[in-house]
Amino acid sequence: MKTKYLKTIGIKTNQPVGRGFLFPYDVTFDSSGMIYALNRGRISQGLGTRIQIFDYDEEWYGEFGEGRGTGPLNFLIPVATAFNSKDELFVTDEGSGEVKVFNQKGLPLYQVGGGSGPWSCDLKGPSGIAFDSNDNLYITERSASRLTKIDGDGNVIFRVGEPGDGELQFNMPWGVVTDGKGYVYVADWRNDRIQKLDPDGNFVTSFGQSGNSEGQFNRPSSVAVDSQGNMYVTDWGNERVQVLNSEGRFLHVVEGQATLSKWAEQWLEVNQDEYSARRSSNLSILDLPAHLQTPYQVGSQTEHLFWGPVSAKIDAFDRLFITEHSRARIQVFDISGNSD
Repeated sequence: MKTKYLKTIGIKTNQPVGRGFLFPYDVTFDSSGMIYALNRGRISQGLGTRIQIFDYDEEWYGEFGEGRGTGPLNFLIPVATAFNSKDELFVTDEGSGEVKVFNQKGLPLYQVGGGSGPWSCDLKGPSGIAFDSNDNLYITERSASRLTKIDGDGNVIFRVGEPGDGELQFNMPWGVVTDGKGYVYVADWRNDRIQKLDPDGNFVTSFGQSGNSEGQFNRPSSVAVDSQGNMYVTDWGNERVQVLNSEGRFLHVVEGQATLSKWAEQWLEVNQDEYSARRSSNLSILDLPAHLQTPYQVGSQTEHLFWGPVSAKIDAFDRLFITEHSRARIQVFDISGNSD
């Protein structure tokens, strides 16, 4: 059984507050299954940068964040999110060089990076973030081409990596995740590969190379790993998600099957002229002219396909959430039937 499409969440909005997305970059889940979506918004205008809270049924519960800035509730270039076992939400910010920490209601608690004492390590472009089962924190630093591991008390355990394309070398690393055995997977963005490390930071293996064929990547931004060890890689530049088994063997591609979300349906119900225009339009154009047969053009011109898949996350119910920053939505898939 392959990855099965379930639903779409989200609707595009240019409003700086309220339900809807503009350049969403990541989602994560608290212990109750509530979904927290990082909405980067329009950075150049400093608008709409916030965290939105909703459940799987698309009931919206609120938001927090006060746009662009350096205050406790502001962000510059937020990238990724993760909860620890205490239901504390960690949000990386490449622009400020720190990771901000909030409670479930969005109240600021503390930050990682800067200052003195625990949690004060210097971070250079923190981007990806993940926890292991022992609450150890992993942060990729894009500007330093390294991975930092921090224990639950804020003490640095190790830092590995340097610029390059060899083992334990990175070029703008982005997404990071751990599996059930404690192995660490890093989306080595500009090296077009996934590097696998052991819990002590030693190199194990790598998967992928540059290209658009099976098992090849064009700027992989994120990776998720299921209970079987299968990897789900957001192949950002190729506008797709590739599924690999635990040994890195290609299994299949997910290209997107989006339908209208509940939020979109509700909006269209009160905007019938837009609904009528949709019904008379062809939003699934698959026979584009030859000069438009690129992943970007196909994705941008075909509504149900991925356009800007930037983040892959798996919840406690074996559901895969793919965040699309360009299409301002999240596609959800059932992966419970996948196995080697």
